[in-house]
Amino acid sequence: MRCLFAVIGIFPFLTFAQTKTIDTKVRPEHNAVAISEVPIVDGEVINDPLWQGIVPITELTQIQPNVGLPASERTEIRIAYDRETFYVSVVCFDSQPAQLVVTDSRRDAALDEADAFLFILDTYHDKQNGFVFGTNSIGVEYDGQVDNEGQGNLSANRQQGGVIGGFNLNWDASWLVKTQVGDFGWSAEFAIPLRTIRYQSGEEVTWGVNFRRNIRKTNEIAYWSPMPIQFDIKRLSLAGELKGLSLISPGNLKVIPYVLGNGQRDSNERKLESTGEVGVDIKYSLTPSLTLDLTYNTDFAQVEVDEVQVNLDRFNLFFPEKRPFFLENAGLFSVGSPGEVDLFFSRRIGISDDGSLVPILGGLRLSGKQKNTNIAVLSMFTDEVLEKDIAANNFTVIRMNQQLANRTTVGGGFISRYGMGLDTANSNSVFVMDTKIGLGNKAQITGYIAKSQTPELEGEDVSFLIKAQYEWNGLNAIAGYSEVQDNFNPEVGFLLRGAFRKPEFLVLKQIRPKKDFLGILELRPHISYRGYWDFEGNQTTGFLHVDNHWAWKGGFEVHTGVNFTQEGVLSDFEISDGIDIPVGEYINQEAQIIFMTNPSKAMSISTRSVIGGFFNGNRAANSLTLALRTGDKWNSSFSYQRNDVSLVQGAFSTDIFRGRLTYSFTPRIYVTSLVQYNSVSDTWSVNMRFAVLKQSNTGLFVVLNMFEDRLGNSNRSLTIKYTRLFDLIK
Repeated sequence: MRCLFAVIGIFPFLTFAQTKTIDTKVRPEHNAVAISEVPIVDGEVINDPLWQGIVPITELTQIQPNVGLPASERTEIRIAYDRETFYVSVVCFDSQPAQLVVTDSRRDAALDEADAFLFILDTYHDKQNGFVFGTNSIGVEYDGQVDNEGQGNLSANRQQGGVIGGFNLNWDASWLVKTQVGDFGWSAEFAIPLRTIRYQSGEEVTWGVNFRRNIRKTNEIAYWSPMPIQFDIKRLSLAGELKGLSLISPGNLKVIPYVLGNGQRDSNERKLESTGEVGVDIKYSLTPSLTLDLTYNTDFAQVEVDEVQVNLDRFNLFFPEKRPFFLENAGLFSVGSPGEVDLFFSRRIGISDDGSLVPILGGLRLSGKQKNTNIAVLSMFTDEVLEKDIAANNFTVIRMNQQLANRTTVGGGFISRYGMGLDTANSNSVFVMDTKIGLGNKAQITGYIAKSQTPELEGEDVSFLIKAQYEWNGLNAIAGYSEVQDNFNPEVGFLLRGAFRKPEFLVLKQIRPKKDFLGILELRPHISYRGYWDFEGNQTTGFLHVDNHWAWKGGFEVHTGVNFTQEGVLSDFEISDGIDIPVGEYINQEAQIIFMTNPSKAMSISTRSVIGGFFNGNRAANSLTLALRTGDKWNSSFSYQRNDVSLVQGAFSTDIFRGRLTYSFTPRIYVTSLVQYNSVSDTWSVNMRFAVLKQSNTGLFVVLNMFEDRLGNSNRSLTIKYTRLFDLIK
């Protein structure tokens, strides 16, 4: 209990240590320049007459470490466009170019811990959705799709989940970036075909835009359009404006066929099984802002396998979606409370309950925007799997929402699964309405109400959520309430648990000391609570979390916290082989501590320990992650997680080992492997992928999978897949 009062005591004491706030009333503006000459995209900017004839953006403002001060190094950003392409050039002057940090050279490698430049385009100027592009000094291609200002779902336990967290890094467009490094620092040129992004055509069009530069030697982040410290580039309601664009409607028809060969050998079968597949995706822009996708014999052989997990509770485990087709525009389809009540969870399509693959015959997706209306339609057909008693199914999602003024939306949706062939009576559907009400730039209210229909279930089939959030000047406060009734059954969704009533809240404060104090960059004291009750009034879970994060300017962090837990077990369940948790109420406390060294260094370490009461005994949960890199080519990380559990009924332990190794020959040619061990099932697995990328994440993929369990059962498979993009209408 002393920890509780100690951490809470930080709130009033350190509130007076705040740095000055950012003025968000006036947003910067810049005019786009139309050009008739096509620039040579080679990374050379300083000596290029075309770029030097364009007035640059030069004023960037720090939000880290010195909020409100100009960036410590000069930056020159220039913007141009023609009928087909949008161009951006940047010169990142650096007084110590030998100290430029590059952490990875793969496409879409994280740029947070590297010297980097990023920008976001709000092409609808709806202040909610956009496209992010970025690079580092060696020319990595980084792009992603932003929905709902990147917010996703921030619940009271500070975890994002669901289909996406508001930002889809798996969106891969076809564009070009080149860089050069010199005594001046480094420079970059971006060429983004307009048909790659969605926008509204017309004269004197305005886009939302913002630019970000990372300067790692000073742990610095600076923006053109600055914002309060808890936000990042995805906060489009605080972006600047790019004016004067004159845009036509380009044609866009892309055909992406693939051919695949697979060889597989099981330990129980001496014979090698070989198969071959062909398929195709077609992408056609009906308008510059509305796209139709068609897919036949859809395949995801190149996607990384799931990370193994251990379940020490009685609720469902959540595995995120990784397949690119379902991640593209996923934010338009997402509704509910991601990670807990996902009304549409795309992993229900093509993946069975035990994780095995179900053939996807094909389908279509219509997604985009018509004026202020977001439109999302998906219809997919899966084949039957007789040996697993899985019937053929059609999955349909129809989702629309209307964007109103002041970050407000109202929408609805329909999600269904219908059995095909002789199984047409086997069906399930969900109807939902949802809204988000913006209260200025600082607060919003969100909510949904949904009803499911299942033939054998009647009544008590509703779920709803209402949540309010205030977020400004380092303060984040959330309060919410949600319910899932007994018969609510979203079969094309995900339920972490069923039949509950849940209140929750979070209060978090980000604090930047005015004066240097032990080199601390930021303190983040916070308190959160979530509780679950059933409809008979029994509390099944209670979790009160009190914590403070200590972040230093050198990149080192320590998180110290205490958890107060309550579990109401209403029926016995098996937690480990031969060990059951009996019915009862269990009240416990846990202490937790996390250490993280500077992740931009060639070697970094993070550890996490949670020690305390666990049901009718104790648990020590410890994890260690070691990350190593050599230059910009070789990256690796090794993690080990262990649970030591001691209960009245007995003791047991669990271990998970995970190793990731990646070597990048170039930003588009790499080999990566994921090695995993799970002590609960006593299984080893290896997923190794070699990729030679061309456009939009197409190219050659070679995938090796290996698996072996405690009984000596094993499986080996080798897949070779080639896919190519044909841009038929430009």
